[in-house]
Amino acid sequence: MAKRVQHLAMLRAYGKYRYFEEVEAQLRTSNFSTEMRLRALVFNDTEFSKRTKKLLSSLTYKGGSALNNDEEYKEYLELLAAMKERYSSGKPCKKGGTCYPLDPDLNTLMARSRDYDELFWAWDAWRDEVGAPARADFMKYVQIKNKIARANGFVDSGEAWRGRYEVESIPSLAEMVDDLYHQLEPLFLNLHAYVRRKLYNLYGPRYINLRGPIPAHILGHMWSQTWSYLSDICEPFPNKTRVDFEELTKTMVKQNYTVIKMYKMAEEFFISLGLDPLPDSFWNDSMLVRPLDGRNVNCHGSAWDFKNQRDFRIKMCTTVNMNDFITVHHEMGHTQYHMMYKDVPLRYRGGANPAFHEALGDVVALSVSTPKHLHKVGLLENLEVDREADLNFLMGVALYKIAFLPSGILFDQWRWSVFNGSTPESRYNSDWWKLRLRYQGIIPPVKRTEDDFDPAAKFHIVANVPYIRYFLSFIMQFQFHGALCKAANHTGPLYTCDIHGSKEAGTLLSEMMQKGSSEPWPDVMEAMTGDRTLSAEYLVEYFRPLIDYLEEENRKNGDILGWPEMYTPQAAKIMSGSRLAR
Repeated sequence: MAKRVQHLAMLRAYGKYRYFEEVEAQLRTSNFSTEMRLRALVFNDTEFSKRTKKLLSSLTYKGGSALNNDEEYKEYLELLAAMKERYSSGKPCKKGGTCYPLDPDLNTLMARSRDYDELFWAWDAWRDEVGAPARADFMKYVQIKNKIARANGFVDSGEAWRGRYEVESIPSLAEMVDDLYHQLEPLFLNLHAYVRRKLYNLYGPRYINLRGPIPAHILGHMWSQTWSYLSDICEPFPNKTRVDFEELTKTMVKQNYTVIKMYKMAEEFFISLGLDPLPDSFWNDSMLVRPLDGRNVNCHGSAWDFKNQRDFRIKMCTTVNMNDFITVHHEMGHTQYHMMYKDVPLRYRGGANPAFHEALGDVVALSVSTPKHLHKVGLLENLEVDREADLNFLMGVALYKIAFLPSGILFDQWRWSVFNGSTPESRYNSDWWKLRLRYQGIIPPVKRTEDDFDPAAKFHIVANVPYIRYFLSFIMQFQFHGALCKAANHTGPLYTCDIHGSKEAGTLLSEMMQKGSSEPWPDVMEAMTGDRTLSAEYLVEYFRPLIDYLEEENRKNGDILGWPEMYTPQAAKIMSGSRLAR
């Protein structure tokens, strides 16, 4: 506690605590919400409509004010601020004195390097820098957060988070997630076995056990969540056209792309659907590139609705590359959602459930990343339409979408277990790695103990951002894609659909977005897709040719799906290595 207070005091003294004003603003918001709650409680809702009752109920939610202790709530906000500040300003340094921020330096290294030891340094150093130092703050944060949840009538904070998805006649969130993942697990296991074989060919038996989990640091991503940067070693047919992000980035540079051009192209996509252009304030007030004054900023891409019906912004340290080109379209999807529901009551200005926003951003990316669309906008010179080119494309999408699914579940499963006490403080890190092994089939490249705190190396953990919405959105976006492609009169496989230019698809999309959260999410889902629940059917349909290919390749190679849910002898050997010099 004393160390945290000292850390806060130091940041304020040197003018570096950029979250301080955020804490003060949240306290003022809490006081305002308390006043509005007291006003809402005077109403007798007996004769109110179902919709009005829902709105009134949202106004009477206490939130942090339920503590009845401004100092304790302020401490809670400062804990979050300290963890986010630590994460955003973290820069691991090598012995020579050169220090590296996460974005773009460490993320670029993780994506492009094939040097096992260099990757290990980046992976391990980042966790030493921002993980273990956050443990004490996180423990206190959990205590106060649970106290807030209980004061609002929930058993713990996990139940409070899950409550945003609970609707009568729909299975509970936990049941829904289990059912969806059960349907999709065979696809992930086949992809895992295929990628493991390719990494074995690259690194050899010293590091890869063909029947075991994969070391976490060699998958091209700081958190092993998406494996897109392994596409060069995983593509099924190297001599055929593929959507290669590295090559497409070179094309963008050659064609003199700028950050503004990327955002203008994303805006044009939505305009082609019949949606509105962005207001001038978006271009004047957004932070689209890293500030030139050297300020430490959180570069994690995000879209912001200032709730005044006119101010919508994106904050992102955008660079000219293909990955950011896709992300720009995703973030602008959030902004379009903000703009479309701006006229509903303030409490309804949000997604129908937390997954809707993410799914909407990603459904546009499904069109933008197709070879057809990239050829249309001049980024892909040759457009080949045959089975082999299609499999190359689907492999690239799967390395992002399918590889992500396990982490979309386990991050919140870990937090739910922390909130309900089944994961005590003494097992924070060990339980984290048990889940990562169980769902992702990965292991740390060096032995981890409770002196480490690896969950805090992920932004969403320290920033109090629920994560299960990303898993649900990865399912939902394919349902949206199917409905929009049908509206656009698309013919052919679902993975070839590009809705660009379809006013019919745009109408269907805008009708859904305009509702915000004013209706129960199953009703909103049904109006757009015809389904009241989430279904993996469309995702499986999208990837069907690749599923067949992976199953056949794994059979031919004699690869066994899965891994023992324990550390194998080979894994233990990997983990026994000493830490490299910083």
